Amino acid sequence: MILDAFSLQGKVAVVSGCDTGLGQGMALGLAEAGCDIVGINIVEPVETIERVTALGRRFLSLTADLRQIDGIPQLLERAVAEFGHIDILVNNAGLIRREDALAFSEKDWDDVMNLNIKSVFFMSRGGGETLYRPRAAAGRSLTSPPCCRSRGGIRVPSYTASKSAVMGVTRLLANEWAKHNINVNAIAPGYMATNNTSSCAPTSSVAAKSSIAFPPGAGGYRPI
Repeated sequence: MILDAFSLQGKVAVVSGCDTGLGQGMALGLAEAGCDIVGINIVEPVETIERVTALGRRFLSLTADLRQIDGIPQLLERAVAEFGHIDILVNNAGLIRREDALAFSEKDWDDVMNLNIKSVFFMSRGGGETLYRPRAAAGRSLTSPPCCRSRGGIRVPSYTASKSAVMGVTRLLANEWAKHNINVNAIAPGYMATNNTSSCAPTSSVAAKSSIAFPPGAGGYRPI
């Protein structure tokens, strides 16, 4: 069957921020395709663990605040110690702080940038070092997904800056690591209904204005 060409049976995927939303959806999709999952979250992703293991896949839960990058090497080593290898890295953990640019604080800037771009680079660097290790299997990949970054947004200066930076880092790593058979890709789904966008509910004026940018008249959502 054609779907066999997309099988990830025997692969191991590390997914940050998979407690809810897009991260949970990606973890479940990878598990359905055959991956065991390593979830890195600031809280225990109870529902995600239950749903992944119900699919017959293994789930290693690691708790960490990725705004602090010192522990990243140990997290990835734990994953390798548990499963023997890492095949896929999904840098999904993200943070939004909303405020007018003229009132935006240094703390809100640093918190968002530390998680949304600094951790993405250092998680990717650590993942790249792990993926360099010789293995018989090919097709290793590293995925760094920025959400919307092309339109600039409103009242989210650090978020916009961080996602624009992720796009640049993704291109850089793709250029550098192609010779090592490591694919580095970015997924830009646009506006999606998640925890991070809950303050822009469809009834809000922000969502009403934003919907003009989408031909269907609204943003996307993750199927349950």
